[in-house]
Amino acid sequence: MEGGEVMEKGKAETVEEKVCKRCKTLYDPASNTSSSCRFHPSFFVSRRHDDQKRYYELGPDDPPYAAKFYDCCGAEDLNALGCATNFHISYDDE
Repeated sequence: MEGGEVMEKGKAETVEEKVCKRCKTLYDPASNTSSSCRFHPSFFVSRRHDDQKRYYELGPDDPPYAAKFYDCCGAEDLNALGCATNFHISYDDE
């Protein structure tokens, strides 16, 4: 039996995994629950120290003195665990 196949009553069935648009992980739609996906509902942004009121999406050429964080929860680590949970959403679900 190859990966992605499940034996059920003597026949092989292929499990159709999908990629989540929010968290970018593979998931099985049959086991998708309201707490399956953990993600940040906002962007990782930057606020320059010389302009405390202006936010903009973080770019590759931002100076090292820019304050960088998720606009939704304030987490300052780009790899921080998501602050919201919900169902996974597939790229096929349009």
